[in-house]
Amino acid sequence: MRDLSSDLLAWYDVHARDMPWRVPPAQRQAGVLPDPYAVWMSEIMLQQTTVAAVRDYHRKFLRIWPTVHDLAAADDADVMAAWAGLGYYARARNLLKCARAVVADHGGVFPDAYAALLALPGIGPYTAAAVAAIAFDRPETVVDGNVERVMARLYDIHAPLPGSKAALTAQAKALTPQDRPGDYAQAVMDLGATICTPRSPACGICPWRDPCAARVAGTAAELPKKTPKKKTPTRFGIVYVARRTDGAWLLETRPEKGLLGGMLGWPGSEWGDDPEAAPPFAAEWTPLDAEARHTFTHFHLRLKIMTTHADLDTKPERGQFLTPDAFSPAALPTAMRKVFDLAHVTLRSD
Repeated sequence: MRDLSSDLLAWYDVHARDMPWRVPPAQRQAGVLPDPYAVWMSEIMLQQTTVAAVRDYHRKFLRIWPTVHDLAAADDADVMAAWAGLGYYARARNLLKCARAVVADHGGVFPDAYAALLALPGIGPYTAAAVAAIAFDRPETVVDGNVERVMARLYDIHAPLPGSKAALTAQAKALTPQDRPGDYAQAVMDLGATICTPRSPACGICPWRDPCAARVAGTAAELPKKTPKKKTPTRFGIVYVARRTDGAWLLETRPEKGLLGGMLGWPGSEWGDDPEAAPPFAAEWTPLDAEARHTFTHFHLRLKIMTTHADLDTKPERGQFLTPDAFSPAALPTAMRKVFDLAHVTLRSD
Protein backbone atom coordinates (compact mmCIF):
# COMPACT_ATOMS: atom_id res chain seq x y z
CA MET A 1 0.00 0.00 0.00
CA ARG A 2 2.86 2.34 0.74
CA ASP A 3 4.25 1.66 -2.74
CA LEU A 4 0.98 2.87 -4.28
CA SER A 5 1.20 6.09 -2.29
CA SER A 6 4.84 6.60 -3.25
CA ASP A 7 4.06 6.02 -6.92
CA LEU A 8 1.25 8.55 -6.83
CA LEU A 9 3.36 11.15 -5.03
CA ALA A 10 6.13 10.72 -7.61
CA TRP A 11 3.54 11.38 -10.33
CA TYR A 12 2.18 14.39 -8.43
CA ASP A 13 5.66 15.89 -8.07
CA VAL A 14 5.72 16.21 -11.85
CA HIS A 15 2.07 16.74 -12.77
CA ALA A 16 0.50 18.70 -9.88
CA ARG A 17 -2.06 21.24 -11.07
CA ASP A 18 -1.33 24.91 -10.52
CA MET A 19 -3.87 26.32 -8.04
CA PRO A 20 -3.97 29.83 -6.52
CA TRP A 21 -4.29 28.32 -3.04
CA ARG A 22 -1.78 25.48 -3.49
CA VAL A 23 1.90 25.31 -2.55
CA PRO A 24 3.61 23.32 -5.35
CA PRO A 25 5.11 20.00 -4.17
CA ALA A 26 8.74 21.07 -4.63
CA GLN A 27 8.18 24.19 -2.53
CA ARG A 28 6.22 22.23 0.05
CA GLN A 29 9.07 19.77 0.47
CA ALA A 30 11.47 22.72 0.77
CA GLY A 31 9.52 23.91 3.80
CA VAL A 32 7.06 26.44 2.33
CA LEU A 33 3.83 26.15 4.30
CA PRO A 34 0.33 26.62 2.85
CA ASP A 35 -1.83 29.48 4.13
CA PRO A 36 -4.62 27.76 6.10
CA TYR A 37 -6.93 30.70 5.38
CA ALA A 38 -6.45 30.31 1.62
CA VAL A 39 -6.84 26.52 1.81
CA TRP A 40 -10.01 26.77 3.90
CA MET A 41 -11.52 29.37 1.57
CA SER A 42 -10.77 27.22 -1.47
CA GLU A 43 -12.43 24.19 0.08
CA ILE A 44 -15.59 26.14 0.94
CA MET A 45 -15.75 27.59 -2.58
CA LEU A 46 -15.08 24.22 -4.23
CA GLN A 47 -18.06 22.54 -2.58
CA GLN A 48 -20.29 21.57 -5.53
CA THR A 49 -18.37 23.96 -7.81
CA THR A 50 -15.62 23.40 -10.37
CA VAL A 51 -12.01 24.52 -10.03
CA ALA A 52 -12.38 26.63 -13.19
CA ALA A 53 -15.26 28.59 -11.65
CA VAL A 54 -13.52 29.06 -8.30
CA ARG A 55 -10.11 30.37 -9.39
CA ASP A 56 -11.13 33.97 -10.08
CA TYR A 57 -13.45 34.18 -7.06
CA HIS A 58 -10.67 32.93 -4.78
CA ARG A 59 -8.25 35.53 -6.12
CA LYS A 60 -10.90 38.27 -5.75
CA PHE A 61 -11.72 37.36 -2.14
CA LEU A 62 -8.07 37.26 -1.10
CA ARG A 63 -7.48 40.59 -2.81
CA ILE A 64 -10.39 42.24 -0.98
CA TRP A 65 -10.01 40.35 2.32
CA PRO A 66 -6.39 39.11 2.51
CA THR A 67 -6.65 37.72 6.06
CA VAL A 68 -9.28 35.99 8.14
CA HIS A 69 -9.40 39.11 10.34
CA ASP A 70 -10.32 41.17 7.27
CA LEU A 71 -13.06 38.77 6.28
CA ALA A 72 -14.45 38.54 9.81
CA ALA A 73 -14.79 42.33 9.90
CA ALA A 74 -16.41 42.55 6.45
CA ASP A 75 -19.94 43.76 5.87
CA ASP A 76 -22.28 40.85 5.16
CA ALA A 77 -23.78 42.54 2.12
CA ASP A 78 -20.33 43.13 0.60
CA VAL A 79 -19.38 39.47 0.98
CA MET A 80 -22.70 38.27 -0.45
CA ALA A 81 -22.31 40.64 -3.41
CA ALA A 82 -18.76 39.42 -4.07
CA TRP A 83 -20.02 35.83 -3.94
CA ALA A 84 -22.82 36.47 -6.46
CA GLY A 85 -22.66 34.05 -9.38
CA LEU A 86 -20.78 31.33 -7.51
CA GLY A 87 -24.01 29.71 -6.31
CA TYR A 88 -24.98 27.73 -3.18
CA TYR A 89 -25.17 30.93 -1.17
CA ALA A 90 -25.35 29.26 2.23
CA ARG A 91 -21.61 28.75 1.76
CA ALA A 92 -21.05 32.51 1.75
CA ARG A 93 -22.99 32.90 5.00
CA ASN A 94 -21.01 30.06 6.53
CA LEU A 95 -17.79 31.63 5.28
CA LEU A 96 -18.51 34.70 7.37
CA LYS A 97 -19.65 32.72 10.41
CA CYS A 98 -16.53 30.59 10.32
CA ALA A 99 -14.16 33.53 9.85
CA ARG A 100 -15.73 35.29 12.82
CA ALA A 101 -15.50 32.14 14.96
CA VAL A 102 -11.82 31.70 14.08
CA VAL A 103 -11.14 35.29 15.12
CA ALA A 104 -13.33 35.25 18.24
CA ASP A 105 -12.49 31.76 19.53
CA HIS A 106 -9.02 31.04 18.11
CA GLY A 107 -7.36 34.44 17.94
CA GLY A 108 -7.47 34.48 14.16
CA VAL A 109 -5.44 31.25 13.86
CA PHE A 110 -7.07 28.23 12.23
CA PRO A 111 -6.87 25.12 14.44
CA ASP A 112 -4.76 22.34 12.94
CA ALA A 113 -6.67 19.28 14.18
CA TYR A 114 -9.63 17.58 12.51
CA ALA A 115 -11.93 17.71 15.57
CA ALA A 116 -11.33 21.41 16.19
CA LEU A 117 -11.88 22.24 12.53
CA LEU A 118 -15.07 20.18 12.47
CA ALA A 119 -16.43 22.25 15.36
CA LEU A 120 -16.26 25.47 13.29
CA PRO A 121 -19.42 26.76 11.51
CA GLY A 122 -19.86 25.53 7.97
CA ILE A 123 -17.12 22.89 8.15
CA GLY A 124 -18.20 19.29 7.65
CA PRO A 125 -16.21 16.05 7.75
CA TYR A 126 -14.78 16.41 4.22
CA THR A 127 -13.70 20.04 4.66
CA ALA A 128 -12.21 19.37 8.11
CA ALA A 129 -10.17 16.49 6.70
CA ALA A 130 -9.08 18.49 3.64
CA VAL A 131 -7.92 21.52 5.62
CA ALA A 132 -6.17 19.37 8.24
CA ALA A 133 -4.33 17.42 5.56
CA ILE A 134 -3.55 20.11 3.00
CA ALA A 135 -2.83 23.03 5.32
CA PHE A 136 -1.28 21.14 8.25
CA ASP A 137 -0.06 17.80 6.84
CA ARG A 138 -2.29 15.80 9.15
CA PRO A 139 -2.80 12.20 7.92
CA GLU A 140 -6.55 12.60 7.46
CA THR A 141 -8.53 10.77 4.79
CA VAL A 142 -9.86 13.20 2.18
CA VAL A 143 -12.64 11.78 0.01
CA ASP A 144 -14.43 13.79 -2.66
CA GLY A 145 -16.09 12.64 -5.88
CA ASN A 146 -12.73 12.28 -7.62
CA VAL A 147 -11.36 10.09 -4.84
CA GLU A 148 -14.49 7.93 -4.80
CA ARG A 149 -14.13 7.31 -8.52
CA VAL A 150 -10.43 6.46 -8.23
CA MET A 151 -11.02 4.02 -5.36
CA ALA A 152 -13.98 2.37 -7.08
CA ARG A 153 -11.81 1.68 -10.12
CA LEU A 154 -8.59 0.82 -8.31
CA TYR A 155 -10.39 -1.90 -6.32
CA ASP A 156 -13.16 -2.66 -8.88
CA ILE A 157 -15.95 -1.89 -6.41
CA HIS A 158 -19.36 -2.22 -8.08
CA ALA A 159 -21.68 -1.43 -5.17
CA PRO A 160 -23.43 1.84 -6.12
CA LEU A 161 -22.96 5.19 -4.46
CA PRO A 162 -23.95 6.57 -2.04
CA GLY A 163 -24.23 3.19 -0.32
CA SER A 164 -20.62 2.29 -1.12
CA LYS A 165 -19.16 5.48 0.34
CA ALA A 166 -18.01 3.80 3.56
CA ALA A 167 -16.19 1.04 1.67
CA LEU A 168 -14.52 3.55 -0.67
CA THR A 169 -13.49 5.71 2.29
CA ALA A 170 -11.97 2.69 4.03
CA GLN A 171 -9.84 1.94 0.97
CA ALA A 172 -8.78 5.57 0.74
CA LYS A 173 -7.83 5.59 4.42
CA ALA A 174 -5.68 2.48 4.01
CA LEU A 175 -3.66 4.25 1.30
CA THR A 176 -3.21 7.58 3.14
CA PRO A 177 0.48 7.83 4.13
CA GLN A 178 1.92 9.36 7.27
CA ASP A 179 4.54 11.12 5.16
CA ARG A 180 3.30 14.00 2.97
CA PRO A 181 -0.42 13.35 3.56
CA GLY A 182 -1.32 16.84 2.32
CA ASP A 183 0.38 16.34 -1.02
CA TYR A 184 -1.07 12.84 -1.22
CA ALA A 185 -4.63 14.11 -0.67
CA GLN A 186 -4.20 16.61 -3.49
CA ALA A 187 -2.53 13.99 -5.68
CA VAL A 188 -5.52 11.61 -5.52
CA MET A 189 -7.90 14.45 -6.37
CA ASP A 190 -5.67 15.56 -9.24
CA LEU A 191 -5.53 11.99 -10.52
CA GLY A 192 -9.32 11.82 -10.62
CA ALA A 193 -9.65 15.24 -12.22
CA THR A 194 -7.04 14.79 -14.96
CA ILE A 195 -6.44 11.06 -15.58
CA CYS A 196 -9.13 8.91 -13.96
CA THR A 197 -11.91 11.07 -15.39
CA PRO A 198 -15.60 10.12 -15.45
CA ARG A 199 -15.54 9.44 -19.18
CA SER A 200 -12.68 8.01 -21.22
CA PRO A 201 -10.12 7.62 -18.39
CA ALA A 202 -6.53 7.86 -19.64
CA CYS A 203 -5.48 4.51 -18.20
CA GLY A 204 -2.38 4.32 -20.40
CA ILE A 205 -0.65 7.16 -18.55
CA CYS A 206 -2.01 6.50 -15.06
CA PRO A 207 0.58 5.94 -12.30
CA TRP A 208 -1.76 3.28 -10.86
CA ARG A 209 -2.35 1.58 -14.20
CA ASP A 210 -0.83 -1.79 -13.30
CA PRO A 211 -2.53 -2.37 -9.91
CA CYS A 212 -5.92 -1.02 -11.08
CA ALA A 213 -8.38 -3.92 -10.78
CA ALA A 214 -11.06 -2.27 -12.93
CA ARG A 215 -8.59 -1.71 -15.77
CA VAL A 216 -7.66 -5.39 -15.65
CA ALA A 217 -11.33 -6.39 -15.59
CA GLY A 218 -12.28 -3.91 -18.30
CA THR A 219 -14.88 -2.25 -16.09
CA ALA A 220 -13.24 1.13 -15.43
CA ALA A 221 -15.56 3.11 -17.71
CA GLU A 222 -18.67 1.95 -15.84
CA LEU A 223 -17.43 2.83 -12.36
CA PRO A 224 -18.37 4.16 -9.95
CA LYS A 225 -21.93 2.96 -10.16
CA LYS A 226 -24.62 5.18 -8.71
CA THR A 227 -28.15 4.62 -7.51
CA PRO A 228 -30.48 6.11 -10.16
CA LYS A 229 -31.57 9.65 -9.35
CA LYS A 230 -35.19 10.61 -8.96
CA LYS A 231 -36.67 12.90 -11.59
CA THR A 232 -35.88 16.54 -10.79
CA PRO A 233 -39.10 18.41 -9.91
CA THR A 234 -40.02 21.86 -11.23
CA ARG A 235 -41.17 24.73 -9.03
CA PHE A 236 -42.80 27.95 -10.18
CA GLY A 237 -42.72 31.49 -8.85
CA ILE A 238 -43.65 35.07 -9.66
CA VAL A 239 -41.23 37.98 -9.36
CA TYR A 240 -42.06 41.68 -9.52
CA VAL A 241 -39.58 44.05 -11.14
CA ALA A 242 -40.32 47.74 -10.63
CA ARG A 243 -38.27 50.74 -11.71
CA ARG A 244 -38.87 54.21 -10.42
CA THR A 245 -38.84 57.28 -12.64
CA ASP A 246 -35.41 58.24 -11.25
CA GLY A 247 -33.97 54.89 -12.37
CA ALA A 248 -34.09 53.17 -8.96
CA TRP A 249 -34.93 49.45 -8.82
CA LEU A 250 -37.11 47.80 -6.19
CA LEU A 251 -35.14 45.03 -4.49
CA GLU A 252 -35.20 43.16 -1.21
CA THR A 253 -32.73 41.15 0.84
CA ARG A 254 -33.95 37.58 0.99
CA PRO A 255 -34.36 35.87 4.40
CA GLU A 256 -31.16 34.47 5.88
CA LYS A 257 -32.44 30.90 5.82
CA GLY A 258 -33.32 29.11 2.62
CA LEU A 259 -32.10 29.29 -0.96
CA LEU A 260 -30.36 32.53 -1.92
CA GLY A 261 -30.49 33.51 1.76
CA GLY A 262 -29.12 36.95 2.50
CA MET A 263 -28.85 37.83 -1.19
CA LEU A 264 -30.47 40.68 -3.09
CA GLY A 265 -33.51 39.68 -5.10
CA TRP A 266 -36.78 40.80 -6.60
CA PRO A 267 -39.87 40.76 -4.40
CA GLY A 268 -42.07 37.85 -5.30
CA SER A 269 -44.14 34.83 -4.40
CA GLU A 270 -43.20 31.62 -2.67
CA TRP A 271 -41.88 28.93 -5.01
CA GLY A 272 -44.13 25.92 -5.51
CA ASP A 273 -46.57 24.18 -7.81
CA ASP A 274 -49.13 27.01 -7.99
CA PRO A 275 -47.68 30.28 -6.65
CA GLU A 276 -50.01 33.00 -5.44
CA ALA A 277 -49.68 36.59 -6.63
CA ALA A 278 -47.73 38.74 -4.15
CA PRO A 279 -47.13 42.20 -5.65
CA PRO A 280 -45.09 44.52 -3.39
CA PHE A 281 -47.45 47.43 -4.11
CA ALA A 282 -50.64 48.09 -6.04
CA ALA A 283 -49.90 48.91 -9.68
CA GLU A 284 -50.60 47.86 -13.24
CA TRP A 285 -48.21 44.94 -13.48
CA THR A 286 -47.41 43.70 -16.99
CA PRO A 287 -46.19 40.13 -17.58
CA LEU A 288 -43.18 39.55 -19.81
CA ASP A 289 -43.51 37.09 -22.65
CA ALA A 290 -40.38 35.28 -21.45
CA GLU A 291 -39.79 33.57 -18.10
CA ALA A 292 -36.54 33.16 -16.18
CA ARG A 293 -35.41 29.57 -15.77
CA HIS A 294 -32.77 28.30 -13.39
CA THR A 295 -31.76 24.91 -12.02
CA PHE A 296 -30.78 24.39 -8.40
CA THR A 297 -29.39 21.15 -6.97
CA HIS A 298 -32.77 19.57 -6.26
CA PHE A 299 -35.25 21.32 -8.54
CA HIS A 300 -35.80 23.42 -11.64
CA LEU A 301 -37.21 26.92 -11.13
CA ARG A 302 -39.40 28.83 -13.58
CA LEU A 303 -40.14 32.47 -12.73
CA LYS A 304 -42.94 34.50 -14.27
CA ILE A 305 -41.79 38.13 -14.50
CA MET A 306 -44.16 41.03 -13.81
CA THR A 307 -42.95 44.57 -14.52
CA THR A 308 -44.10 48.11 -13.87
CA HIS A 309 -42.86 51.69 -13.67
CA ALA A 310 -43.22 53.41 -10.29
CA ASP A 311 -43.62 57.03 -9.23
CA LEU A 312 -41.15 58.72 -6.90
CA ASP A 313 -43.65 58.63 -4.03
CA THR A 314 -44.30 54.86 -4.33
CA LYS A 315 -44.12 53.15 -0.93
CA PRO A 316 -43.72 49.39 -1.36
CA GLU A 317 -44.85 46.90 1.27
CA ARG A 318 -41.72 44.85 0.64
CA GLY A 319 -38.18 45.81 -0.31
CA GLN A 320 -36.66 49.19 -1.01
CA PHE A 321 -35.73 51.19 -4.06
CA LEU A 322 -32.00 51.25 -4.82
CA THR A 323 -30.67 54.04 -7.02
CA PRO A 324 -28.36 53.15 -9.93
CA ASP A 325 -25.27 54.14 -7.95
CA ALA A 326 -26.28 51.79 -5.10
CA PHE A 327 -27.21 48.79 -7.25
CA SER A 328 -25.12 46.63 -9.52
CA PRO A 329 -26.73 43.72 -11.39
CA ALA A 330 -23.48 41.81 -10.77
CA ALA A 331 -24.44 41.65 -7.08
CA LEU A 332 -27.49 39.52 -7.91
CA PRO A 333 -27.41 35.73 -7.65
CA THR A 334 -27.63 34.02 -11.03
CA ALA A 335 -31.36 33.26 -10.88
CA MET A 336 -32.17 36.90 -10.12
CA ARG A 337 -29.68 38.18 -12.67
CA LYS A 338 -31.53 36.19 -15.32
CA VAL A 339 -34.69 38.06 -14.34
CA PHE A 340 -32.88 41.40 -14.68
CA ASP A 341 -31.47 40.47 -18.08
CA LEU A 342 -34.99 39.85 -19.36
CA ALA A 343 -36.74 42.77 -17.65
CA HIS A 344 -34.36 45.71 -17.84
CA VAL A 345 -34.93 46.36 -21.55
CA THR A 346 -38.65 46.83 -20.88
CA LEU A 347 -37.94 49.17 -17.96
CA ARG A 348 -35.33 51.44 -19.46
CA SER A 349 -35.09 54.81 -17.72
CA ASP A 350 -34.94 57.74 -20.13
